[in-house]
Amino acid sequence: MKQNPESTSFGTENVTPEEKTNKVLGVFDSVAARYDIMNDVMSGGVHRLWKDSLIRQIMPKSGDTILDVAGGTGDIAFRHYNATNGGALITVSDINESMLDVGKDRAYDRGITSNMSWVPANAEKLPFKDNSFDIYTIAFGLRNVTHIDDALQEAARVLKPGGRFFCLEFSHVDNPLVQKIYDVYSDKLIPAFGEIVAKDRDSYQYLVESIRQFPRREALKKRLLQASFSKAKFRTMTFGVVAIHEARV
Repeated sequence: MKQNPESTSFGTENVTPEEKTNKVLGVFDSVAARYDIMNDVMSGGVHRLWKDSLIRQIMPKSGDTILDVAGGTGDIAFRHYNATNGGALITVSDINESMLDVGKDRAYDRGITSNMSWVPANAEKLPFKDNSFDIYTIAFGLRNVTHIDDALQEAARVLKPGGRFFCLEFSHVDNPLVQKIYDVYSDKLIPAFGEIVAKDRDSYQYLVESIRQFPRREALKKRLLQASFSKAKFRTMTFGVVAIHEARV
């Protein structure tokens, strides 16, 4: 399989890699202010349970160096912070500065003034030295990356030997009945919620399409191994609606 097969797809639209990057930036510029509210609306709050489950699986500890990629609004970073009582060194990176601005404001409101930094960065070209982090997380962000394989290779590069990679991402439902229900919900309700709550139907239509085009679990596991990770594995939640992928350098 060639690398980065998703690089010319923006939802169902065929685009150049440069166009995809710019279009994804536009999506998150548009929804940044209401991104967290929409997550609650779309999932009925279940996304919070998925993220909590991710942190329980990671078990971060004080002194860990943690990189949260595509983590703009801070949802995962704040969980790392709380789980370590503020003792981990957390770096939040995101290609979209509007999302980072939301996260910085939320950190200020929580009184978080140390051990958390915010860095504008492309997941495919991270501005960090080799072997810098113990833990790399990316939640609901990998499917928006233009060159997924490049991002996986960058993740492996910046992790220390023995470092751990975790990706929480939408997946593919296996049960045919649940799949039918999920398809109706995705096609009809998610774009409608986007229009009502975020005033942006098109961005949430893209979200639905991007989920369907994201690699299946076994395919992503294979690509992690090709990117120099070892012991890659995954587990699903909520009938396969989401999966947590874990790998080690």
